[in-house]
Amino acid sequence: MAAYAYETRNEKVASGALALVMHALFFALLVIGVSWQKRHADTIVAELWGDLPRPAPKVEPEPPGPPPKAAPAPPPPKAAPKPAPRVEPRPAPKADINLREKKEKALKAKAQAQALAEKKRREEQARLEAIRQQEAKDAEARRLAREQEEALRKLAQQKAAAQAREIDKYKRAIAGRIKRFIIEPPNLQGNPEVELDIIVLPGGEVLDVRTRRASGQSPWDNAVERAIRRAQPLPLPSDPALMKEFRELNLKFRPKE
Repeated sequence: MAAYAYETRNEKVASGALALVMHALFFALLVIGVSWQKRHADTIVAELWGDLPRPAPKVEPEPPGPPPKAAPAPPPPKAAPKPAPRVEPRPAPKADINLREKKEKALKAKAQAQALAEKKRREEQARLEAIRQQEAKDAEARRLAREQEEALRKLAQQKAAAQAREIDKYKRAIAGRIKRFIIEPPNLQGNPEVELDIIVLPGGEVLDVRTRRASGQSPWDNAVERAIRRAQPLPLPSDPALMKEFRELNLKFRPKE
């Protein structure tokens, strides 16, 4: 193929201008395209930077406190016991069975004997305790009886002493009343004593007078007997319990008393 040849100078100029315009247009399109791509890339970068998370504010570290106490070390775990090897049961021979039965019977008999001995021991303790309690009760009863007997004895003594004082008081009163009626005979010698028994009735009347021991001077003895009969009724206590002490009186008289 033959190369194209410009025929005229004007065609060459027009062709050159058209080529220049085409290059200028191509350059302008290239610049516009590059500028548009640059703006689009900045927009994408800005959006990407806007979507990134903001950095967290800086936190000042707290001052260190006392070191924490070390926790006690946990005890080492116990090793799990190893399972005992399984032993297959074997049928016991007849001799072993008989021996085991004999041992069981012996143990049972021993337990029964111990239980029986314990029962007897408790019964013996109970019997001894009952005896001890009964002895204590008997001792307490004897003590109370002694105290009561002693109290009754003292009361009887006090009563007897009171009765004796009362009897003595009335005997002195009777003797004093009789002395007021004695007419002393003349020519008495010394201080003769006559002892008389007097039988007294409940009202104080004299039933009888008997000489137990004469004084040796009959005038004095007769004077005393006459005074006894003149002094009746004699003074007697009002207590009937004392009257038995005055049924028979024994009195002694002297002229100089």
